[in-house]
Amino acid sequence: MLDDTALDLIWREGRTHSYWQDRPVDPALLRQAYELARMGPTSANCQPMRVVFVMSAAAKELLKPALSSGNRDKTMKAPATAIVAYDTRFFDELPRLFHDPGARDWFAGKPHARDTALRNGSLQGAYLILALRALGLDCGPMSGFDNAKVDAAFFPDGRVQSNFLINIGHGETARLHPRNPRLAFEEACRIA
Repeated sequence: MLDDTALDLIWREGRTHSYWQDRPVDPALLRQAYELARMGPTSANCQPMRVVFVMSAAAKELLKPALSSGNRDKTMKAPATAIVAYDTRFFDELPRLFHDPGARDWFAGKPHARDTALRNGSLQGAYLILALRALGLDCGPMSGFDNAKVDAAFFPDGRVQSNFLINIGHGETARLHPRNPRLAFEEACRIA
């Protein structure tokens, strides 16, 4: 079981950051975070998440026109921004990722394939946030961008589609807003 220090780092003290210290993010940490996140469970081990870590000035300029006005400055100042996306043809990888050789046929050409990709890619994006926090990085996940513009700039073949963004770096904790309330167990859960 994780101790309170680890639980604090990942959950209790982990916050959504909008302001960033002027400290670079080592790409090796991003690789390490992915290596952790990829171990999280997905349906039939489908692993549809695809990520572009936007770090260079040129890539940031490519992303900039897709950002809403409220997200532009914080994203441009973040040392890294992950475009968390999903592969609409994830099922093509199933013959090597899942133990049932017929698993590809469960999804190929089926209307639920997109939902499976989005749902499991979202799960993997959440795993990525937890992995980044576990490695000492702060995150600012967000919507507030034009998916079509991001997809045209970073995934022009249409196979991969953007889901959400995560700004990544070392946050300025002094500029955090007070934590918003969370629903209590009794408000959000029931045991049947």
